[in-house]
Parts: sequence; C-alpha cells; structure tokens
Amino acid sequence: MFRRGLVSLTVFANSRVPESAQTGVHEQLPALLERHRATLYRRPVAEYSRRAFAASLSRVEEVGPGCPLILDSGCGVGESSVHLARRFPGHYVIGVDQSAVRLARGRRSASRWPDNLDLVRADLVDYWRLLDTAGLRLDRHYLLYPNPWPKRAHLVRRWHGHPVFPTLVALGGVLECRSNWAVYVAELCLAVCSISGRECRCEDYVPLEPMSPFERKYLASGHPLFRMVVDLGSRRFAGRAVVAGREAS
Repeated sequence: MFRRGLVSLTVFANSRVPESAQTGVHEQLPALLERHRATLYRRPVAEYSRRAFAASLSRVEEVGPGCPLILDSGCGVGESSVHLARRFPGHYVIGVDQSAVRLARGRRSASRWPDNLDLVRADLVDYWRLLDTAGLRLDRHYLLYPNPWPKRAHLVRRWHGHPVFPTLVALGGVLECRSNWAVYVAELCLAVCSISGRECRCEDYVPLEPMSPFERKYLASGHPLFRMVVDLGSRRFAGRAVVAGREAS
C-alpha cells in the first residue's frame, strides 16, 4: 500500500518547468501589441459561445443581480472557480472553459456547489468579446496557469500575443495571472502596461493554499511560481445586457 501511494505521489509530482530558448521578453512583442491595438479583431463569434454567453447572463440576473463579477478564464475542472466563489461570497463568479469534459468532471467532484458560481462552456476569445460588446466590466479577473506556449515561434498563441488581448484589458477589474514560467508573466506585464498604461511587475509567489490542480501539481513538483496583479479599473454589473444588438434573455 505504501509503495502504491509513493508511486502515485511520484507520478503527480513529475511536472517539468517549461523549457524554452527564449529567456526574456520576446523582442517582437511591442510591435505585435501595437498592431493589435490598431486593428479591430473580426473573427466571427461561434454560435455556441453566443448561446452560452446569453444563458450565463440570464443566470446572473436571476441569482446575483447587482453583484460584482469575477471571471475565472480557462477554469478547467472549476476547482479555482469554487475557491473564488467561497472566498468572495458577495460576488458572482463565472468560470469559463472550452472543454465540456473538464467542466462536467468538476461539477461531479464538487461536494457543495456555491450559489454564486456558474461554469460556462465557451471559447474565451468569444466570451471576452461578448462581455465587452455588452458593455460589462469585471471586478476581478483570473488567468491561472494559462498554456505558456514556450517556443519562440509561439508568441502569437500566448494571450498577450493574441489579437484579442486589448479586449481582455478593456474588461477591467483586478487582473491576476499566475504561471510557472517567469517569462510569460514578464511579457504579460509589458503588454498590460503598453495597452492600459498601468504599471505592474512579475513577482515570486508561494500560495498558502493551491487554488487549482495545476497549482497543486506545480507546487508538488518543486516549481518556482510567479504572478502579476494589476488593477485595471472596474464597475459592477448593472441590469440587463445587450448581446449583439439584442437583449440577453
């Protein structure tokens, strides 16, 4: 029994720190940000994301009208979303992930589901733009351990290198990102400052309690962790929203 438990712990704690030939902020990031700031991103919104967005706002109005909004972007199984809902009982927390399998697993594993929590299956690029189009702003926004895409050629796949990034910043709120790759957080800081003018910095971080399976695994594997926290300004959710020219219902 002891041996089986030891093997299980070893497998759990065998995550590797991202490896990359890139050791600092990508030299092409400033030019990329300038291009994205000057160009409107026009990719069509997927219909399933539009339906999910409208349904989630209806639930906000039913369960938490007037509550400030917290968005947990890329929430996976939703463990971090549950944590946030319990930590901020006066807020309405929306966890968004593209994987129906992960979200379903999270719903099954939760022993008690907070009333101020909703998990939504949608494309984040779509969901962020729909929030912005509806004129909604966040009180808090979490990017917990996003895929770092550590290869130099993958800059445009990182959130701060994606054309949607100016929209992410426009959603406001206290934005917090955590990662086990310092370069990712340093680049995000530069990108936030470039788009918003708000100063922020990458800092070493050791959580008192892991918020997600990734955070738990990285801590067990002995990874150094990093985070960035910046206040982009916020306002509370107020009343009905307009979704693509029509009221959400």
